[in-house]
Amino acid sequence: MLTNQQLFDIEELQKEVEAFDKLELKLNWEMLRAREDDQNEFLYYKEDELIAFVGLYAFGSTVEVTGMVKPRERQKDYFTQLFTEAMRVVREKGYKNILLNAPASSQSAKRFLKKQGASYAFTEHQMKWKSRPLEVATDFVLRQATLSDLDRRVQLDVESFGILREDAVEMESRINGEEDTDLYMIEVNNESVGKIRVTREKTEAWIYGFSILPKYQKKGIGRKVLQSVVRQESEKGNSVHLDVETKNDRALGLYESVGFEAVHAQDYYEYK
Repeated sequence: MLTNQQLFDIEELQKEVEAFDKLELKLNWEMLRAREDDQNEFLYYKEDELIAFVGLYAFGSTVEVTGMVKPRERQKDYFTQLFTEAMRVVREKGYKNILLNAPASSQSAKRFLKKQGASYAFTEHQMKWKSRPLEVATDFVLRQATLSDLDRRVQLDVESFGILREDAVEMESRINGEEDTDLYMIEVNNESVGKIRVTREKTEAWIYGFSILPKYQKKGIGRKVLQSVVRQESEKGNSVHLDVETKNDRALGLYESVGFEAVHAQDYYEYK
C-alpha cells in the first residue's frame, strides 16, 4: 500500500513530466489510491526525491504498464532498471497479456518502447464533452446495480467488449462498492440490456464500461442513455470525460454525435 508521501511524490512527478513534455499521462489514480499489493508500484528515489515510477494495473489476465522519469534524470537508466524489475514481477504473476501505455505524442516513449521490442496495438482517445443541447428520453430506466446483476454485467463485458469471462468476473467483482462511483443498469421494458459506470473525482465525471447487449444495439438506446448521464453530471457542475479505442469507430461516432471531442490520446503496445 502506497503511503501518503509516496502518493504525493508520484503526483508531483506527474505534474512536472506533463508540464515539461506538454502531454497527459494515464496513471489510473483511482487504482493507485486503493492499492493493497505493494508489488504493483516501483519507485526510484535519489536523495529523498522521486526520480522514476512504474505502475502495474491488472485487469483480469491482462496487465497495463505505465511510467515516467524526471526530465533532468533521463538517459541514466533509472527508468530501465524499474521497468526490468516490473517485468520480472509481471512474469511471476503470470499475466497472459502485457500492454505498455504511453502518451501518443511522446517521442521518447516511442523510442523506449521500440528498444524493448514492443509492437503497437491500438490508440485510446480521452474525450471531453463540450456543452450542447441534449435530448430528453423516458423510454428506458437507469437503476443502481446490485450484486444480483453480476452475471448480466459479466455477460455484457463478454458480448460487447470480447473480454474473457474469467477476466470479466474479476473486473466486475472488484467494481462493487467503489468510492465516488455509480454503477447503473440500463433497463428497457423491464429487461436489463446494458450498463454504464460513472466515477467522480473533484469536479470531473468519467464514464466507463458503457455497453449495450448486441441485440439491442443500433436502436438508439445507447445515445439516449449517454445523453441522460451527461446531462445529469453536467447539471451537478461536473465536466464529463471518457476513453474510447480508435478501432471502435462506431462508439467513437456515437460519442462525437453527443458532443464529445478528443483531447488526448494514449498509445498501447503489446509486449511479449
